[in-house]
Amino acid sequence: MADELGDIPNGPGDTTVTEFATYEEYLDSQITPLDLYYLEDKELARQLVELGYRGSGEPLKREEFESRKKAAENFRLSKRLATKVLASHGKNLAKYPFLQALAEREEANRSGKLTSIIFIRTRNAKNQEVSGYIDYAHRLKTENFEPYFARTKVLMPRASDMSFYNWETQSCTSNATPNFQVIADNENGLLFKNKRDRKIINVDPKESKPGDNTTRTQIATDEHIQVVIYDHLTRRKT
Repeated sequence: MADELGDIPNGPGDTTVTEFATYEEYLDSQITPLDLYYLEDKELARQLVELGYRGSGEPLKREEFESRKKAAENFRLSKRLATKVLASHGKNLAKYPFLQALAEREEANRSGKLTSIIFIRTRNAKNQEVSGYIDYAHRLKTENFEPYFARTKVLMPRASDMSFYNWETQSCTSNATPNFQVIADNENGLLFKNKRDRKIINVDPKESKPGDNTTRTQIATDEHIQVVIYDHLTRRKT
């Protein structure tokens, strides 16, 4: 059915708009060399197409073109997500609260609806206490998560994550990601700034509210000493 919708004019996959990057390109496609010869002005020719005096059929208004183009892009993204099986798909995680929490957030982080920050405090292979803040959406894009959901591998903080600290060696690193900027030298402690909506996420546990459109969830787990997930609902600018 989804493929059928893509072929229907005015449908979500309408190729009338997808083949043009801008509304101006759409108008230009209906201007003939003869039009330009007589009018000698491309802008005037575009205006005549928009008013229906040139081109074939009833032309789309700018608002309708933009609306259809947005619908077509959403349709393309939904088709791509539908064909991509989630790493957590088919895994029975009922007895593993942390993995279950990650599975529940996987699709939203992959699609960009949500950007989750995972705080993990744990012990490494050398029995050293380490902690870090992980950009879940970024890790999903750069790493295969199926071994984590299959429980053949344990998700651990790394020096390459947004923030990492080894409590024994006292080594500390911080790194920006495509989704977050790290603000480490702040009097309020460690902060993360979402690059899409520029909202601040305050990960201080003493703060009652971590930030706008952000929730804080403590996860009970036997895999690590402590796990906290900060879910930031991202709102694209319209």
